[in-house]
Amino acid sequence: MSRYQRSWLPNDIAAGLSVAAIALPVGIAYAALAGVPPVVGMYSAIFPLLAYAIFGSSRQLMTGPDAATCIMVAASLGTLAGGDADRYLALLTVLSLMTGALYVVAGIARLGFIANFLSQPILAGYLNGIALIIIAGQLPKLLGYADEASGFFPKVMEFGRNLDQTHIPTVILGAALLVLLVLLRRWLPKVPGALVVVVVGIVAVWAMALQTQGVAVLGKIPAGLPTFHFAVLDPETYQHLFRDAAGIMLISFTSGVLTSKSFARRNGYDVDANQELIGFGACNLASGVAQGFPVTGADSRTAVNSAMGGKSQMVGVVAAAAMLIVLFFLTAPLALVPDAALAAVIIVAAFGLFDFKALRDLYIMSPRELALSLITTAGVLVLGVLPGVLLAVALALMWLLYTGSRPYDEVLGRVRGVKGFHNIADYPEAATIPGLLIYRFDSDLIFYNADYFKQRVNEAIVASKTPVEWVVVDASPINIVDVTALQKIDELREELAAKGVVLAHARAKHNLSRFFRAAWAKKHLGGEVGNAYPTLKAAVRAFHHRDAAKPAPEPGAEPPPQS
Repeated sequence: MSRYQRSWLPNDIAAGLSVAAIALPVGIAYAALAGVPPVVGMYSAIFPLLAYAIFGSSRQLMTGPDAATCIMVAASLGTLAGGDADRYLALLTVLSLMTGALYVVAGIARLGFIANFLSQPILAGYLNGIALIIIAGQLPKLLGYADEASGFFPKVMEFGRNLDQTHIPTVILGAALLVLLVLLRRWLPKVPGALVVVVVGIVAVWAMALQTQGVAVLGKIPAGLPTFHFAVLDPETYQHLFRDAAGIMLISFTSGVLTSKSFARRNGYDVDANQELIGFGACNLASGVAQGFPVTGADSRTAVNSAMGGKSQMVGVVAAAAMLIVLFFLTAPLALVPDAALAAVIIVAAFGLFDFKALRDLYIMSPRELALSLITTAGVLVLGVLPGVLLAVALALMWLLYTGSRPYDEVLGRVRGVKGFHNIADYPEAATIPGLLIYRFDSDLIFYNADYFKQRVNEAIVASKTPVEWVVVDASPINIVDVTALQKIDELREELAAKGVVLAHARAKHNLSRFFRAAWAKKHLGGEVGNAYPTLKAAVRAFHHRDAAKPAPEPGAEPPPQS
């Protein structure tokens, strides 16, 4: 507020009212995804905006209910609650507070880099799976038949079985509202389509008495502020909730901070990922205190804010104030909101969540990463939402380990007219020095690729056109080396020495010693032990003068065997 400019206020008020027009019906709709009463969705849409306005670092980001987060909440609490609605709400409060606490701890520990932990193909695959699960789950409400199945494939089969049992008035209303929302988003993107669809649905129910014809509606929504309740649970339940809160935090922060960064870049400033952790933590703590569910950055509401020219987080304050007025004074009309209208809102949002462009780009760019994305989607559909998080993390780790354990490597030579040493695979005309193998390993050298390093050096020696007397490792790409790798290097040095081959290294960085005791590192990594050279040229000179460096033979001694 100390830097707030009065000229921003008109834009911020207009943007805030526009955000509220979308956030309120979306919050009510997403409450159904999370398995809670509609008013809980309102709480989750209102209070996190006020918290983020204080603690967040983005000027445009709007926080609130998110489809993926809500479906993860339902997957987490459905089994634990055992069908008890009161226990479900009690668990929800604990889950939201626990998610917020994890966010804050991660922010204090400066773990903002976890936003980069899931690769884009894997994250896109996960969200695509979530989108399909959401759409399948909304079909019964859109078509008016009873749903009993759980899981994506059972729901799809249930849809096929129940097509002849659809409720015609609900089908007509739901299809009309769905088409209206799609057209509004296509032709009038600045109009709050979700609000228009909800209002049209209310008017249709009221004017044609659709409720008496069997069209399901929200029902009475309590007005006013929530009352804080906190349940004491058993340790095993806390363990389950902690695991699920960690998964929710990882996915919601990864997607939320991407939204934050993209709009910050579009508007010419930077966001602090660590401060965003604190901001999201404050949002979830506020939501938990208000008896709401976990929230994150909302891309659709942020896009509306940006399009309306919002300049600061005053937009969130205005939006929250507008929704509070509705919560206090205008809940009566919301009782007539048809479930089909909310299903239409959720289905359109889920289609927006499905990233067709990412799949098309991956198909063009990298079939391997396309396969990772599709495997993640399939895993979410088969295993479920929360096991899908573990699958996404496992795939990210496997991809990281695979690429790190098989890095690119090179045998170097000289190219006429080009300074330095270069990969002989890139330059077939490159000349190598007979007897000398210069090898570069383009990665850190640690436990999971040390054997590969040793294997590749031996393969390069075998592939050499001339007998190798020296191997010089260009260590310039190596930023980290661990004990396992050093032991493998010692093994390789001894094996090569037994064959009459010297192992040396050049251009090793001083920071390689930071994980070792200073005295040991100075001796073993600083050049006092082994053949260490500051540059490749120095290593080449030492190779050319290798015979001069050998001690003279003792008088009468046997001459060394010729190689």
